[in-house]
Amino acid sequence: MRLPRTRLTPTPEAVPPLEPRLKNGLRPRPRVGMPGESGVEAAGLRKSTARPSVMQAPVLVLNATFEPINVTAVRRALVLMLKGVAQAEETQASEVHSTSRAVSVPSVIRLLSYRHIPQQSRALSRKNILLRDRNTCQFCGRALPASELTLDHVMPRSRGGHSSWENLVACCYQCNNRKGDRTPEEAGLQLARRPRPFTLHTSRQLMRLIGHQDEKWRKYLFY
Repeated sequence: MRLPRTRLTPTPEAVPPLEPRLKNGLRPRPRVGMPGESGVEAAGLRKSTARPSVMQAPVLVLNATFEPINVTAVRRALVLMLKGVAQAEETQASEVHSTSRAVSVPSVIRLLSYRHIPQQSRALSRKNILLRDRNTCQFCGRALPASELTLDHVMPRSRGGHSSWENLVACCYQCNNRKGDRTPEEAGLQLARRPRPFTLHTSRQLMRLIGHQDEKWRKYLFY
């Protein structure tokens, strides 16, 4: 005697849940992480305990002879100190912590070996032009963020003007459009100051402007 066939229906618990699919119909690749890790940690993104503003604060760099030669960020200054290239001469009250030690945030560092600095040590770049002109439009005199400034050729390139320290100035977009392919005189504009290349005096002036709020810089700059 043959028994009748019965069709087994899976219970809801036996049906595996459907995995979400991407637009192309493929299932997303599972993320593999260590036990106990969260999704952020498994992706290699860990929470940072250091404030970005501290790591980007300006630090005065002195030559081995205590001559000011540059301004760098705290992050770069710490790298030089950890490599044994420089030592801290002045520090701030805050600290940067690692897993094994705590380091005071430097305000002034000094190179341990003398470095020869050429008379013209800064490269011609947009960043340095804006730094020289103090992020100020040289036509209207407005101080603006770097994202709202461009570079203008005083003598247009169509007339033989070169990309040089003496022919490039910081300029806002409004004045740049107004000037167009003309000289400042033809456009009815007047330069706040004639553009000049970086010199030792210019670098010292910029260092004073950057560090005017830090009294620890004064004995190295104001003399």
